[in-house]
Amino acid sequence: MRGRRMYVIGGLLGALLAPAAALAWPVDQAVTLEPGKERFQKLTAVDWAESDAPSVVTAEALPQSGELLLTPHDAGIARVLLYAEGRFAVWRVMVGPIELQNTEAQLAAAKKACPDLKATEGVERSLTATVNDNACRLALRTFLKTHAYLAPQLELTFAVPQLQAQLEDFAAGMPPGLTVRYSGAGLVLSGKTDRAGHRKALWELFNRAVGRVPLEDRTEVEAPPKPEDSTKDDAVDATVSDVPPDAGVAPAPPPVKRKAPPKKPR
Repeated sequence: MRGRRMYVIGGLLGALLAPAAALAWPVDQAVTLEPGKERFQKLTAVDWAESDAPSVVTAEALPQSGELLLTPHDAGIARVLLYAEGRFAVWRVMVGPIELQNTEAQLAAAKKACPDLKATEGVERSLTATVNDNACRLALRTFLKTHAYLAPQLELTFAVPQLQAQLEDFAAGMPPGLTVRYSGAGLVLSGKTDRAGHRKALWELFNRAVGRVPLEDRTEVEAPPKPEDSTKDDAVDATVSDVPPDAGVAPAPPPVKRKAPPKKPR
């Protein structure tokens, strides 16, 4: 299937072109794929990518060419986390046919919890709200997990206590060795972990946050251990019992028969 390349260039590039990384619901971009048709996305940079539903779609980063290969496998919805040069974004990838959910109930709950919430539809879609308490923040997070809005279409204002509450949520999801804190209006992720821990931390930040939050990623990611030389190990592990008794030992020479000296006459 790799012979049929399909490129999408333009608006989809914006997810990794922002001056600072952004995280949190909703997703940054939405992509729709046809079953059985893989797609190459041309990006300015991509180090790695990971799908949260590989049975629906898998994502493969091609850093040398700056491409992202999306391969659909089954109808459904997946989220793909893309990482490049210390920044990351999350896309929603839908493999059709998909019947999108009705979001009226989630929007009504968000409006009830956030009295000043304003949502517009159409070409100029936008959502504005002030997050004053936990009820508003959690209702918004539930609503923003739907397909209704993308991250660039939001403008949220947080009360200071809610920023602190969200930070506590972030900290609760961090794997061992990593910490997160605010620096100005953004987050700083720091510490040392392996590749799996780093990816888990990014997913947790996205899933626990509401609205766009700039992120400075200072994580030190440990390199995976190099595979050991099994041949060398086999040689080192060999013991005397593994060696045949006669291995490397020259056979003993046959005994030499000597003639007895003649008897002297008396």
